Amino acid sequence: MASPTVETAIKNSCSTIGEGPHWDDASQSLLYVDIKALDVHRWNSVTGEDTKVHLKDTVSLVVPRRWGGYIVGLGRRLSLLEWETGTVTDITEVDRETGNRFNDGKCDAKGRLWAGTMGFEVKPAFVEPAAGALYSLDLDRTVKKWLPGIHISNGLAWTEDNQTMFYIDSIPKKVYAFDYDLENGAISKQRTAVDLTPYDIDTYGVPDGMTIDTEGKLWVACFGAGAVYKFDPETGKTLQCVKIPAKQTTSVCWGGKNLDELYVTCARVGKPEEYYLKEEPLAGSVFRVTGLGAKGRPAYVYEG
Repeated sequence: MASPTVETAIKNSCSTIGEGPHWDDASQSLLYVDIKALDVHRWNSVTGEDTKVHLKDTVSLVVPRRWGGYIVGLGRRLSLLEWETGTVTDITEVDRETGNRFNDGKCDAKGRLWAGTMGFEVKPAFVEPAAGALYSLDLDRTVKKWLPGIHISNGLAWTEDNQTMFYIDSIPKKVYAFDYDLENGAISKQRTAVDLTPYDIDTYGVPDGMTIDTEGKLWVACFGAGAVYKFDPETGKTLQCVKIPAKQTTSVCWGGKNLDELYVTCARVGKPEEYYLKEEPLAGSVFRVTGLGAKGRPAYVYEG
């Protein structure tokens, strides 16, 4: 197999935590966030223009809404965003009276949103333990808490037959699998699909964002490792490692006209700017990986 090519798609566009990439197939654009800069970005892959909307709270996820606009995670709230005006309309708030915030989120095949929270972050990847939870937001905007005691809620993915949901809680360093009831939006029978606890943290880092390819293999951005790993969820084995020229790799999604390009976000936090200028000048960029011999499926939008 030919070696993949890693290139900088959007250079140094994030000054804090680049996260939440979502490929909007309809517009051939990449949506992503810069969490602590409070910015939502939209990059047009045709023109190369990267525009952003500045909000008033940490913004952790952005997903297009079928009826126009976007759904975003703002602090502990899920809200609707109108891009042209920057108007924000809150839908719900969770984990009230805590220092929590939403982190990663994604929609299932029915268009309901799954998103989780994390405790107060003392420094990158160090949070109040077991303070978060995993939630779902249905099409009628009903919110349900599924998993309490979560450390850092992160990557989500579903198999093509919608029978299995995969989910990452970063601090235990595990990818969990659940039986998935698409019709009712319910999870059951939690088990471990990939366990990174036996591995050296300098090599594998901490599992963060995740996507799945058309063959059912998982691609996981590993924070601190400067890498995206491909795993077989049936065996838990590592199949491939793609090195990224920024150590704080945060999340991944498939994009491009054929959905065979892997877009990777990363952070630029926790160290002096002098360090980044000298050691990791591309930190905070969005990278594009081609030549992987794999592809994804179109991302779902929020139908509520």
